[in-house]
Amino acid sequence: MLLNGSEIVIECLKEQGVDTVFGYPGGTILNVYDALYKHKDEIRHILTSHEQGASHAADGYARATGKCGVVFATSGPGATNLVTGIATAYMDSVPLVAFTCNVGRPLLGKDSFQEVDIAGITMPITKYSVIVRDIKKLAPTIRRAFQIAKSGRPGPVLVDITKDVTSEEYEFTPEVPMPITRKVSSIKKEDLMKAAELINKAEMPVLFVGGGAIASDASEEIRALAHKISAPVCDTLMGKGTFPGTDPLYMGMLGMHGTKTANNAVAHCDLLIAAGTRFADRDTGKTSQFASQAKIIHLDIDAAEINKNVIVDAAVVGDLKETLKALLPLIDEADHGEWVSRMNKFRDEHPLVYDYPRLTGPYIVEEIYRITEGQAVITTDVGQHQMWAAQYYSYTKPRTFLSSGGLGTMGFGFGAAMGAKVGCPDKTVINIAGDGCFRMNMNEVISAVRNGIKVIEVVMNNEVLGMVRQWQNLFYGQRYSSTVLDDGIDFVKIAEGMGAKGIRVTKKEEVDAAIREAIAADRPVVIDCRIDKDDMVFPMAPAGKPIEHAFDQTDL
Repeated sequence: MLLNGSEIVIECLKEQGVDTVFGYPGGTILNVYDALYKHKDEIRHILTSHEQGASHAADGYARATGKCGVVFATSGPGATNLVTGIATAYMDSVPLVAFTCNVGRPLLGKDSFQEVDIAGITMPITKYSVIVRDIKKLAPTIRRAFQIAKSGRPGPVLVDITKDVTSEEYEFTPEVPMPITRKVSSIKKEDLMKAAELINKAEMPVLFVGGGAIASDASEEIRALAHKISAPVCDTLMGKGTFPGTDPLYMGMLGMHGTKTANNAVAHCDLLIAAGTRFADRDTGKTSQFASQAKIIHLDIDAAEINKNVIVDAAVVGDLKETLKALLPLIDEADHGEWVSRMNKFRDEHPLVYDYPRLTGPYIVEEIYRITEGQAVITTDVGQHQMWAAQYYSYTKPRTFLSSGGLGTMGFGFGAAMGAKVGCPDKTVINIAGDGCFRMNMNEVISAVRNGIKVIEVVMNNEVLGMVRQWQNLFYGQRYSSTVLDDGIDFVKIAEGMGAKGIRVTKKEEVDAAIREAIAADRPVVIDCRIDKDDMVFPMAPAGKPIEHAFDQTDL
């Protein structure tokens, strides 16, 4: 059938099973939006307040559902406003396809109005970026974009289309999307045997789980491995929920703000099995002393990650789920009860603690967990509140904790919460934010109200940039350079002014009622929780130091 370029874009989206697009229109992409209007009963469009919010919403949708997120933006500043969201998805291996439209071919390279080489700009932060100047290549390029975004190690792809291509006509032939196959060709028998040999010889193993386990849907296999060899388990920020936080083998998050138990287990184990993690600096601390007493096995889909940050003794490259399915039969059942008991005793002696009499971030997170019975989807922004959300909420399922790990994007959370709620409408979705982060993208509350997306924003309002102030407190002689936000902003009034419900919490006794009222509300809710500006996240390992050197308030 003969279609114009814009209609081809929409038909390709339908082929891929896309049901939701997040975005913001503009001049060069108007033809695409006109075509989208004709298919509004098949593809829902979520209009955000800013393109960055749209990119984070598409990201959150992808993280929560496992599907590919899709975002639209126009040329120039519309396209560049996507960059932070694309980079966020890239760092955390999130499948995302961003569509932008550029000026027409005759205007390219002439500094035309709102012209920018967005394909070139995003090349370092995408798996693939391309500008389409020939309508004959439009459908194959879009199909390839989705294939690339979802295959192997997932990630974002950008497709830029010149405006004249969106109006030209060409014969379109529908196609069934190519299946996404798991990467198994690189899984070598000799690599599996070597890994199995190390596991079978270990007396004090630890299983270390990252976000790759979620991307590969390997939760079941991770649990099977941990229990087969009776190994303590720790995770990265991105890996939370892969292994149940309520399981007796779970020791907590590893790294700078990980539990003392997890850090101690890795410091003293004789074998570390790293599954779907890239050994980020926040997890390892000083790499030369990371797991210094252990042999290390690295299981990952990306060969480029092997020996990049930490030198390992054995590695298996390939899809993690398939790797574990092949590895499990080669592993002997083992009882490391004495080792597990030793770690459990250490955990009992070094629990996470906070100031219980006062209203604090940890208390609020614990209340959210209690009231939601651990069944909510939690998104976060970046900072102290992010760490509290990771430490004090026990995640038992994958895709229930969504946070910007690699890039550490302030302002990520509310957009991600909108995307998660659209993708999982039956779930309670709560974004935990700091007041500094909320200021960055609070305009997206309008988007949630306009689109009827019932999300809850819990703001840990300490009137400072909390994590930066914590560093200033501990390492910069309490010189609070540009981190104080005590300008009298009333987030309750702001929320109400944008059509949401606003609730203020100033003491512990108000938290329960506020959360329940928010869950029962018929619209988005902002809960402004007033906490102390000098509350800190503990434990904490100083940057560049071994993670076992983590300290808490009792060590100060």
